[in-house]
Amino acid sequence: MLDVSTPPDDLLTPRVLRVADAVGDFIAWWGFKAILGRVWTVLALRGTPLSQAEIAKLLGVSRALVSASVAELLEFGLVRRVGSHHHAPYEAVLDVWPVISDVLRTREWMMIEQARVALESALEEAEVAEASGAYVPWKIERMRLVLGLTETAQAFLRILVKLRVPRTIDALSGWLTRASGLIQTLRQIR
Repeated sequence: MLDVSTPPDDLLTPRVLRVADAVGDFIAWWGFKAILGRVWTVLALRGTPLSQAEIAKLLGVSRALVSASVAELLEFGLVRRVGSHHHAPYEAVLDVWPVISDVLRTREWMMIEQARVALESALEEAEVAEASGAYVPWKIERMRLVLGLTETAQAFLRILVKLRVPRTIDALSGWLTRASGLIQTLRQIR
């Protein structure tokens, strides 16, 4: 078994663990357990597969927590077992886009859709009230504006979900560089 202890002169492992913590915080911000991000990150950045015991030791958490996290990551398709024995090590699946697009398609889409439907209903009610001469304390034009923003968010989300991110690290790096350039260009347009 691989020794995951940190030699005294190893400055990289603590830095990688800080990366794992940062990814965990980012994942938690999206409503998932931080430990999922931490486990996935150490597996993604490690050159060799790790057992659950090694992951627990490296992260300083219980084996039970790692076991539950690995099971959840397996369900998402974000890690895979390397070997067939019970204590086989795990490695990260680097092609995370299918999981991200699934979350966007299901959870985020539904949140925006609920807002859009509620806004359409409120707008319709306000227009009927205004047409009948009743006092409407809400700005109908602003309701239309917010509805348009909601529909724009859905259109953007639709594009994002259909987008296919490159599977290899080199291709992903090039894609991210081009995407960053596009974002910089869009910022200059303002």
